[in-house]
Amino acid sequence: MERSLILLKPDCVQRRLIGRIISRFEDKGLNIVGMKLMQVTPDLAKQHYAEHVAKPFYPGLEAFITASPVVALVLEGLEAIRVIRDILGATSGLKAAAGTIRGDFSSSRQMNLVHASDGPEAAAREIGLYFTESELCDCTLSLTPWLRADDE
Repeated sequence: MERSLILLKPDCVQRRLIGRIISRFEDKGLNIVGMKLMQVTPDLAKQHYAEHVAKPFYPGLEAFITASPVVALVLEGLEAIRVIRDILGATSGLKAAAGTIRGDFSSSRQMNLVHASDGPEAAAREIGLYFTESELCDCTLSLTPWLRADDE
């Protein structure tokens, strides 16, 4: 089982797409183990995007991510990081395939609705920025046996 941080970004929240996006993840069988509506502060943005702080585009990125609340989620599932990134589609909504979240709802490179961790190390770091251990809920849903075999 793998976990990934998901941020439904300000454009997703403002466009009232939260439910439609979350349903895509649930439909795929991913479990929500943490979720909250929150305001990203400039300090949190700097921690999250630490590798970009010195880049010329960073001020715009920070202004965007702090402009409105986000919904932070931790999703869990088999190969969750890859599966989530496949569901999202290409980073640019202009290049994302139809049927993906970005392909269906985004027509921008920056306004791409959702952030998802890009690997296990990033996921662990990012989850730690947004959630305490006590905010994550481990549970096995009653439908789990109908989503995957016991040996998966």
